[in-house]
Amino acid sequence: MTYWLGLMSGTSMDAVDAVLVSFTGRHLDIHSTLSLPYPEPLRQRLLLATRNQSDTDELGELDTLVGHHFGHTAKELIRRSGLEIRDIRGIGSHGQTVRHQPAGPAPFSLQIGNAACIAESTGLTTVSDFRSRDLAAGGQGAPLVPAFHQWLFASDEQDRCILNLGGIANITWLPAAGRKPVIGFDTGPANALLDAWCLDQTGRHYDESGHLASEGAVHSELLSSMLSDAYFSKPAPKSTGKERFNLDWIRTHLQRFPDLAAEDVQRTLLQLTVITVLKQLPQESANMTVYACGGGTFNRLMMNELRVGLGSVALTTTADLGLDPQWVEPVAFAWLARQTLEGQPGNLPEVTGARGPRVLGAIYPA
Repeated sequence: MTYWLGLMSGTSMDAVDAVLVSFTGRHLDIHSTLSLPYPEPLRQRLLLATRNQSDTDELGELDTLVGHHFGHTAKELIRRSGLEIRDIRGIGSHGQTVRHQPAGPAPFSLQIGNAACIAESTGLTTVSDFRSRDLAAGGQGAPLVPAFHQWLFASDEQDRCILNLGGIANITWLPAAGRKPVIGFDTGPANALLDAWCLDQTGRHYDESGHLASEGAVHSELLSSMLSDAYFSKPAPKSTGKERFNLDWIRTHLQRFPDLAAEDVQRTLLQLTVITVLKQLPQESANMTVYACGGGTFNRLMMNELRVGLGSVALTTTADLGLDPQWVEPVAFAWLARQTLEGQPGNLPEVTGARGPRVLGAIYPA
């Protein structure tokens, strides 16, 4: 049996999620998993980097430190799994996104986490920097996971929408039997704004189960102000990140409402996520089920609000398709590493807007 190792840290920047997985046909088996939090001082430095508050020396140091943490996470997962290095073909590392600017005269996506450090510390071939080739081909560079969603979750009988509720929310619409092209894009914030506001107001990194939000009420004028952001009406292909949706963005919209209670802001931010997801879901399928994944699936209030808003459209999680919601993205990057090392494309041009399919990533041999 050949295993692949996937490493993922999203815009929430809370931990590196790691999986050891094997692939057979269109089936996968997860052998072992591990989630290893960032040391808090490193996390704080990363948050500053996403706010453009780091100079080049700091970014260079962070690239190395994040690479070491990713490598340590991979080694610890292998140690706990009982597997030998020879059993593992390679590593796919998403890296840590600190800036994503796919528009403009010189598009880029800066994902740090030095893959040479990962390869050196583990002794395994490591694939990273998956976005750059898609960007060079005229694409957004993200989201890339829809290609994996199509490989694993597409159905001949049922239209499916995979809804990732990470720091940023994105959707992948998989029409039954491939009758229409796959659609995928970032809808806007999921947990990024909720986490930022919760940390700022309470010192807690996230609002567990939506407790703070459940104590507040939606402020309709603030919600309308936030919904006026041009990103939400922008057509796909599109992608975004914390460089746009962050604490400063919240404070800009709060200037007209300086006396709002923290819990009311939190509840309004949650509703913003719910509405922007619902408004951008495909409207042409009566036979669609939405399968959620990512950290937002643990926010009961968010899931309940989505369920209410979907009405007759069923909402469940990817667990019903055989993959735990927490591990969808790290498994995807193990799969993308396999695609790269087998010389197969990893992007969907209809999703990213690239000029065509491309083999993605930079390879760091063992």
